Amino acid sequence: MKLSIIIPCKNEEGNVLELYNKIKDTLGKVKYEMIYIDDGSTDKTLDILNSIYYKDKEHVRIISFSRNFKKEAAMFAGLTHAVGEYTCIVDGDLQQNPNYLLEMIDFLDNNKDYDEVAMRNKNRNNESFIMKFFKKMFYKCIDKMSDVHFENATSDFRMFRENVKMAMLTLKEKNRFTKGIFSWVGFNIKYMDFEMEPRKSGKTSFGFVSSIKYAISGITDFSDKPLKVPFIFGLLLFIIAIIYLIVGIVINSLNLVITLILILFSVTFVFMGIMGTYISKIHSEVKDRPIYISKLEKGFKKDDEYK
Repeated sequence: MKLSIIIPCKNEEGNVLELYNKIKDTLGKVKYEMIYIDDGSTDKTLDILNSIYYKDKEHVRIISFSRNFKKEAAMFAGLTHAVGEYTCIVDGDLQQNPNYLLEMIDFLDNNKDYDEVAMRNKNRNNESFIMKFFKKMFYKCIDKMSDVHFENATSDFRMFRENVKMAMLTLKEKNRFTKGIFSWVGFNIKYMDFEMEPRKSGKTSFGFVSSIKYAISGITDFSDKPLKVPFIFGLLLFIIAIIYLIVGIVINSLNLVITLILILFSVTFVFMGIMGTYISKIHSEVKDRPIYISKLEKGFKKDDEYK
């Protein structure tokens, strides 16, 4: 089989059928499979996927989670089931146009020294100024704080060879930041620009608050530098505290001392929060719970039946 397409879906009842038709029309005679992961949808997404499956068992596979385990878990589930020479991740919201698939296949076919094509949403025309600014700053920060390179505006929309997929699957961590894992495993990546399509149906569950949580997860997953900041900052605050106390005693100003105490307490709680985030991740890992639980899987066969 040439291509496995991983499609995470949550409440995409208005998009999954059109996406299926677009992929089918685009790929034509290419041998492919579409692996839909229903991530705890509460609408009719799963019903529609089932109807697509019974209409096209040759190309359609379904994994349905027992609840919402988030997109990172959905992508991992797809990776564990993909059998194609190439694997591609495409969102189920129709914002990543399947027309790019043939261009990505053609590039990998003709450039054997590259292992992956990652699509880059350079213009971000569909996002507000605040979101554009926030994401740009996030990529700058994580690129400087991490030991691996993070390309600005790179999406999960990417296609890669079998060796990349197998490397991704060797990393079993529960707190998964897939963009970071792709960077960490290495390999030669070709970045291509694409235009994100406007959402046609439904509402995104990835708003500003979700973006903040995602950014924190990415930084704490791929950098330990935030843990080193409290020591340096604490040392500086200790020196400042001594100076403030001496000045406060000399000029007999109680307000100065109280102000300093409040500042110290507030900074302490901030850094306790940072350390708490890391401890929480350690706690999650040592519990060794599965990354996802599926309640339904359809269309999967032994690898040799696909070849």
